[in-house]
This record gives sequence, structure tokens and C-alpha cells, in this order.
Amino acid sequence: MRPLRYAINVTLDGCCHHEAGLPPDEESMRYWAAEMARADALLFGRVTYEMMESAWRRPAAGAWPDWMGEREIPFAETIDRAKKYVVSSTLGEADWNAELVRGDVGPAVERLKRDPGEGLFVGGVTLPAALADLGLIDEYVFLVQPVLAGHGPTLLAGLRERIRLELVDRREFRSGVVLQRYRPTSAMR
Repeated sequence: MRPLRYAINVTLDGCCHHEAGLPPDEESMRYWAAEMARADALLFGRVTYEMMESAWRRPAAGAWPDWMGEREIPFAETIDRAKKYVVSSTLGEADWNAELVRGDVGPAVERLKRDPGEGLFVGGVTLPAALADLGLIDEYVFLVQPVLAGHGPTLLAGLRERIRLELVDRREFRSGVVLQRYRPTSAMR
């Protein structure tokens, strides 16, 4: 079975809104490009899919937008070409190398995990919380930003039960961002 990894930027106070942290530096962008490259596919809810598509889908003209600098392009190219699954009951279609996932999310994600490969990555806020509640996330990857946001959606808000984790990797970036990688312990809750 391939593992499901939840990967996200988060502030010190747990905010996971995409504009709450620091602007990504070169080291963070390289890290995220490498993480996305090792994923067999990305799993998003509708809101995250639409947000990522609006920022990182290659324009029809072929050239990346002017706001995108050299450090963003490898990430943009990686996420643009990645296979994506979108969990949604409201989208009519998903066409950014994407396939819609409908119905009960638990069995659908279990089926995706049974496929061979290196792993799936899930991003966003609502879908990962539901998957964590179902015990389907095998690894949590947080890039902790040295910022206190004071507002916004918080990481895994509303979990029904606590999930015990063990730290398996920690690394500091020059910007002050700290990578923390956790796995659920065998006594999960």
C-alpha cells in the first residue's frame, strides 16, 4: 500500500491559511517541488484544487505569469503535470490532470492507497481533517512558519479524537521555517 501524506505550511499558532505564513523562500520552494515530484498523485478537496489550479496551472499561452520568479517555476511545473484526484460532490468536472472522486471518501481513498507506488499527498484543510479522523493519513509533514497569524483556519480543527504522533524528521531552513515530519504511533489514539 502506498502511504498517504498530509503536507502543509502552518504558522506557529496553527493557522494554515495560504497567506498567513511567510512568502516562500527558495529553500522552501525547492523542498515543496521535491515533495510533489515524489508523489504518485495529489489529493485535494474542491476548494484547495481550485485555489492551486488558479495559481499553478500553466496558462494556455504556455508562458508562466510574470509574478512567477525562477524559484517558483520548478514547483509550478511539478504540480502542473502531477496526477490529481479531487474529492467533490459539487464539481461537474476536473480537467487539470485530475479525476473526480465521488461518494464515500473513506473507501475511495483506501482504494487509491491500495495502488502500487511511492505515495499520495493530500493538502488543504477540510479533507485532511476528515481523512485523519478516519485514520487514513500515514504521515504528517508540516513546514512551520515563524509567524503568529492570530486568525484563520487552524490545522486539523475539529478532530473527533486526538492522534498520537512520533517525530521522524526535523530540519531547520535558513528562513527560520522548521520542517517537522510525523507518523501516527501504533497506538493511534
